[in-house]
Amino acid sequence: MRPDPPPSCAMTSFACYPSLADRSVLVTGGATGIGASMVEAFAAQGARVGFVDIDTVAGQTLAQRLAGMRNAPVFVQADVTDIAGLETAIDSLRMHCGPFAALLNNAANDVRHRLDDTTPEMWDAGVAVNLRHQFFAARHVARDMQGLGGGSIVNFGSISWMLKQGGMPAYTASKAAVQGLTRCLARDLGPFQIRVNTLVPGWVMTEKQQRLWVDTQALADIARGQCINRPLQPEHIARMALFLAADDSAMCTAQDFVVDGGWT
Repeated sequence: MRPDPPPSCAMTSFACYPSLADRSVLVTGGATGIGASMVEAFAAQGARVGFVDIDTVAGQTLAQRLAGMRNAPVFVQADVTDIAGLETAIDSLRMHCGPFAALLNNAANDVRHRLDDTTPEMWDAGVAVNLRHQFFAARHVARDMQGLGGGSIVNFGSISWMLKQGGMPAYTASKAAVQGLTRCLARDLGPFQIRVNTLVPGWVMTEKQQRLWVDTQALADIARGQCINRPLQPEHIARMALFLAADDSAMCTAQDFVVDGGWT
């Protein structure tokens, strides 16, 4: 029998996923923005959520805010570009949450940079924060999933490269590569019943985006580009993440799931 949905899930008008109750879920970059929305959404489903972020204050604040959930989310500070440190953080979270059945590879940094200003060091740093850690986090938790008899890895892409957006080539190149990584991992991990998909957000109106990048021109571009002219919010991405981590998407793998209001 499936467990009853937690009260925090049953009280919403959105889907409850019984398979997520007590499922161990790892979110990278989980302290703010899309990541924080996912931490909250999975906790509301009764999942055992562990999350990492470089921002210690924001991570601790979120964990404290959600401490009253059925399974209180657990935060460990980590810089995802430090692979050894990331793996150590995952091991620490596993001690609290149990073997991970779902991974949300969300951490990224869309810092803008001009071609002429881009040094080799800047390029490598961009790849490290936007692509490299997704592979190593997936490899590290895939061992958990093999032991569990299956799991779900959700890598995070972006529509930016699809729109031929300039001004951040390390970011757009990395996000394009994520979709290739997903398809390769889906083939390699499929025999172990591990699904690997790419969740591709549009321009999500996080606090950071609105503070740094969203101006009058950007709003005009969004209105012109999206078929549905409404602000794309972090919770819209989180709801797709719930589906991809739940058993409802059991035969979905090696696919791109775009949530962008119809821009691409």
